[in-house]
Amino acid sequence: IVCNAICITYPSSSPFLTLHAVRQWSNVPFFTVPLARAHGKSFAHRSELRQAKRIVVKLGSAVVTRGDECGLALGRLASIVEQVVLINRNGREMMIVTSGAVAFGKQRLRHEILLSQSVRQALHSGQNQLKDMSLPVLEARACAAAGQSGLMALYEAMFTQYSTCTAQILVTNLDFHDDQKRRNLNSTLHELLRMNIVPIINTNDAVVPPPEPNSDLQGVISIKDNDSLAARLAVEMRADLLIALSDVEGLYDSPPGSDDAKLLDTFYPGDQHSITYGTKSRVGIGGMEAKVKAALWALQGGTSVVIANGTHPKVTGHVITDIVEGKKVGTFFSEVKPAGPTVEQQTEMARSAGRTLASLEPEQRSDIICILADLLTERKDEILSANKNDMEHAVSTGRLSPAMLKRLSLSSSKLNSLSIGLRLIAVSSQDSVGRVLRRTRVANKLELEQITVPIGVLLVIFESRPDCLPQVSALAIASGNALLLKGGKEAANTNRILHELAQEALSIHGDKDAIQLVSTREEVEDLCRLEKMIDLIIPRGSSQLVRDIQRAAKSIPVLGHSEGICHVYVDHEASVDKAIKIIRDSKCDYPAACNAMETLLVHRDLLRTPLFDQIIDMLRTEHVKVHAGPKFASYLTFSPSEVKSLRTEYGDLECCIEVVDSMQEAVDHIHKYGSSHTDVIVTENEDTAEQFLQQLDSACVFWNASSRFADGYRFGLGAEVGISTARIHARGPVGLEGLLTTKWVLRGEGQTAADFSEQGSMTYLHENLPVAQVLPGHRTTS
Repeated sequence: IVCNAICITYPSSSPFLTLHAVRQWSNVPFFTVPLARAHGKSFAHRSELRQAKRIVVKLGSAVVTRGDECGLALGRLASIVEQVVLINRNGREMMIVTSGAVAFGKQRLRHEILLSQSVRQALHSGQNQLKDMSLPVLEARACAAAGQSGLMALYEAMFTQYSTCTAQILVTNLDFHDDQKRRNLNSTLHELLRMNIVPIINTNDAVVPPPEPNSDLQGVISIKDNDSLAARLAVEMRADLLIALSDVEGLYDSPPGSDDAKLLDTFYPGDQHSITYGTKSRVGIGGMEAKVKAALWALQGGTSVVIANGTHPKVTGHVITDIVEGKKVGTFFSEVKPAGPTVEQQTEMARSAGRTLASLEPEQRSDIICILADLLTERKDEILSANKNDMEHAVSTGRLSPAMLKRLSLSSSKLNSLSIGLRLIAVSSQDSVGRVLRRTRVANKLELEQITVPIGVLLVIFESRPDCLPQVSALAIASGNALLLKGGKEAANTNRILHELAQEALSIHGDKDAIQLVSTREEVEDLCRLEKMIDLIIPRGSSQLVRDIQRAAKSIPVLGHSEGICHVYVDHEASVDKAIKIIRDSKCDYPAACNAMETLLVHRDLLRTPLFDQIIDMLRTEHVKVHAGPKFASYLTFSPSEVKSLRTEYGDLECCIEVVDSMQEAVDHIHKYGSSHTDVIVTENEDTAEQFLQQLDSACVFWNASSRFADGYRFGLGAEVGISTARIHARGPVGLEGLLTTKWVLRGEGQTAADFSEQGSMTYLHENLPVAQVLPGHRTTS
């Protein structure tokens, strides 16, 4: 397809259009783009932006022009064009309001003037003294006249690379104030969109008069700049979404760069009084105040608006597509203010209350946890009723697998076990925050201590397992950490009541807000971008969830394991009874758990022995589907289906069997295909077992015990926030200890580093002192 740009004019007295360029078509597929939704109300939530059918993208001067304000930022424009084409091909109607004609013309005219001056100087003096030349101040209208054609030619060339046709439209204020012209403009744009052409609109800066102050009358916005043009155009065309790209991240409550300036994720019309505006952009005639005014005008007209950064090199290539997908980018303008706090406000509330929680005496935090444990049993009926509603809804929708339904289900016995686990955490909380790890006398009357302190704000994301909420809450309380919880929709009713109980327990010491449940429409990926507010993310759920979070949380540490590929190795000196019992429990007790066996490694000498036959019979009786590893399959004439990958986490009554020649080969296999979660050896040979325990580099390594013991409660931690396979910070089942970090406290009497220099009067001693428990607010004694 070869498409030339179309320059369109519309006479003020005639509704007919004149085409000033010839369009060449070759089997062009005409199709009708879905019409915009019934106009009248803007979208209330970001997630609804996915429904936008007609979109206006406004490119500010700072986005289009280079940093020297002379010429265009070609790389940025190319990535923006690519995104517009991608969205357009997905069935949406796209319009672009662009700046840049002045900057492009300035570059062109400066080049002409320099060339002219250099020729004149060469004729008069015989020397080329370009460095002494002074350039005149160029008039903006002349620059616009010289640059507009080049700007449009550039757009045409870029869109032609994607076989997408564009059309140029230049407007002034009169085109909106004159009814006939406005109807012509509207008709032109609708016809272009019907033909799947991308209109590129700009103010006709070559003839436009200077803006008149205070000229907005009777609710009609004047075309003073491209912000107001984009807003007016979006409302006129009943666009669903206006994306205004500039050189700032969005709208801040105070000038960007100033102390305490906060980016507003969502802005509501009634919040205008809380904004302090800064200076205008380095280029253009608008500014954030003009952008907000135009955005609110468009919002009132039924068009949703997002103001975002179109110049940041890390996001320019996907900023438009991210916005259309409903991701948390820039500032979203909404007329619907939620009843509760935003997730950012929740995080701030949690951090503030968490600091108070950390300052409590250990006995006070222990009391809170014990009260929560009591509430789990006292309010059992209320909890189980809420859980029943969640279960019935999950079953009726059929979206959850049997394993996920099992995780979702609560029972009286589960609540009793939870209560017991919480009491164990309450006991351990007596020795958590403020515990002294080491004491050193650095010099005379200069003592150093390393003590345990909370990490800060934790974000725990969990799927289909409401029992996780009280466990994690208790661990956060014991460690003095603030907690942000994001549970799955399938457990919404159960999570709500459990969160209420946690806050009720916290209320006895006025720390109710330390634990927050995110119930807004925030996507997990959006939460992972709160790097300035969240200190650690802990995912509890499927391996896919963990991987997604690890990818999304680029600036926040993630504690978790991407997969639970656990092995059981049966040595040739294994006990028959122990092997059968351990394999059955490891695979069949709870196959959906991350600590369930996924691969069974069998010593070669056990093949065709009674022990091996009993293992196969047991797996068949338990309805476990068996896949053969490559080596195991080579021993069999008729074998089970050969495994597709030795790195598979089945999460069901399914496993792989592979043959190894020795314990060392088993260790090598696990290191190659395992996930460093939990691995087991079954043998009666102590030397073989010890070698396995020492050589294997996994978070949990067991001898003659089920892999299902890899659990915080079973380890005596009371509960766990998750199992970590990382090698930095906590590893294995993570309980209270894993939610603490340290800080160094130095107590002196006016000493300075200079006192210990060669010319100083003091020397370092570095003498280790006995460690004594330090409570918050108390000082140790020597």
